[in-house]
Amino acid sequence: MDPAHFTGKAGSRELIQASRQTLATFAAVVRFEAGARNHWHSHAGGQLLHVIEGEGWVQSRGQAPQRIRLEDTVTADPGEEHWHGAGRLGPMTHLAVAIGETRWLEESTAPAET
Repeated sequence: MDPAHFTGKAGSRELIQASRQTLATFAAVVRFEAGARNHWHSHAGGQLLHVIEGEGWVQSRGQAPQRIRLEDTVTADPGEEHWHGAGRLGPMTHLAVAIGETRWLEESTAPAET
């Protein structure tokens, strides 16, 4: 993972790299260590996230952060600015599938956890 687009420690294992053959589809298993998150970003064709370990957060621009837990699936519409990552107490791993180019934006702010 490019550390320029993440706060904290995160890593990934690519399952599908975007190419002409995959029609710009990207799929990876992404693990965020406790407190790690990515910066605000969007995907030209949208994104699907499916949590396979732990719990964390996702937030779309203009909306409140939403907690995501094991087996939750969330989506971001094409061009929707959002971020996602682990909570403070433990790691979170998700399957991420995105279509089209990723546009990276500014650093996100961790939600207040209760």
